[in-house]
Amino acid sequence: MTRPDDVTAGGVQWRRFAVMLGLTGAATAGLIALTATGVLAANFSISGMPFVVAASELNGQGFEQFATLDTTREGNPNLADEGGQKVLIVSAINSATLTNLCQSVSLGGAYMKITAGDNGTPVSAKALVVDSDQINGNADFTNIEVGGDAGTYDKVKNPNTGQQVTGPDYVFGQQADAVQIKNLWQNNYSTTAAKFTLPHLRMSFSTTGC
Repeated sequence: MTRPDDVTAGGVQWRRFAVMLGLTGAATAGLIALTATGVLAANFSISGMPFVVAASELNGQGFEQFATLDTTREGNPNLADEGGQKVLIVSAINSATLTNLCQSVSLGGAYMKITAGDNGTPVSAKALVVDSDQINGNADFTNIEVGGDAGTYDKVKNPNTGQQVTGPDYVFGQQADAVQIKNLWQNNYSTTAAKFTLPHLRMSFSTTGC
């Protein structure tokens, strides 16, 4: 799969939506302050190297989306121009399936590439949380709510811990009962899941990415 152009579907243009989710300078400063004081701690230090995830179709039950601040470890040269911090869009799905999954990361002259879910059984995930700076696709939502306080969200729960996945208090977000995205393409900085099952997994080095 190749990187798509700007896509409009289901009334949503993803690049414009990403801009709509972007925080103001004051809100970004507030997130940085909260992270520094430990009130809003990042799950882990990101590498700062983006990776692409693509799928022909994603189906999810229980969907949340909001902004967050990810950080790199001190001394990491990646994201140095941004102070080792990056405001990103969090997409959290309680239960998801992905058909024809492809993930690739550029290592400078080569790509480390993973494919799965392309042999009749899709990839499945529980409490899937992805941090992205760009999302493209043809999206349909069921019972969507836009503009809510992300700190109050309750659509996603980690089945291993019973903990709700919520965003920062008072930050703009949206949630829905279900989401379907066809021709999904994401530029990601982190992914976590309580459970991730990848049928027909293949990992290799390649001259091309997803």
